Amino acid sequence: MEGKIHSIQTLGTVDGPGVRCVVFFQGCPLRCACCHNPDTWDKDGGEILTSKEVLGKILRLKSYFGDDGGVTLSGGEPLLQPEFAQEILTLCKENKINTALDTSGCILTQEVKKVIDLVDLILLDIKFKNNELYKKYTGGSMDTVMEFLTYANEKGKKIWIRQVILPGINDKIEDIEDLCDILKPFKRIEKIELLPFRKLCLEKYQMLGIKFPLEHLPETKKEKIEELQSAINKIFNKSLT
Repeated sequence: MEGKIHSIQTLGTVDGPGVRCVVFFQGCPLRCACCHNPDTWDKDGGEILTSKEVLGKILRLKSYFGDDGGVTLSGGEPLLQPEFAQEILTLCKENKINTALDTSGCILTQEVKKVIDLVDLILLDIKFKNNELYKKYTGGSMDTVMEFLTYANEKGKKIWIRQVILPGINDKIEDIEDLCDILKPFKRIEKIELLPFRKLCLEKYQMLGIKFPLEHLPETKKEKIEELQSAINKIFNKSLT
């Protein structure tokens, strides 16, 4: 099967446990205000590769994975190409390679459910704490994300939650408390990771002729992330274990 791939990162260390090969799928249905990869939005862009060509690139890195590493499907949004993702995950499983899915969870079809069934770990980006903020800053609906999380939790999948912290938008302790309230029912969540807002992507937007919606925001300070991560760890341990 053929699919559209934006790029493949070798020896990544931030998209799942251990050392990983990160396969960035082309195309995304959301338009997140803080997106770092606007060049992945266009579903007609990217390079056409077969699943076996992708596997070949992965296998060349397998010796670096060790016990914890493996492959992460990212994007863009890999769930826009669910059949292609299924085929890559199946080939990885046949080759005893650990797999992770980095997703916004904004799509949930029968084909997407098959992807969830196949993958070992889900890195789910819960972008905001309510539908109002979600729609304003992504253009999508949080309802599907919560349905996605419910299905993955029911299937017993390992889940890591991620959220980018935007100064003045979701950077208060109350926001963290609200996020934890949302996540209380989901016992398969292993951790919540808060990420700083950065503007390293600004040059990409300028090259593409696209206005960066959050250009006016300051970057998130390290101290703020540490403060909120400390709070969320305490709340998480109390409310989700």
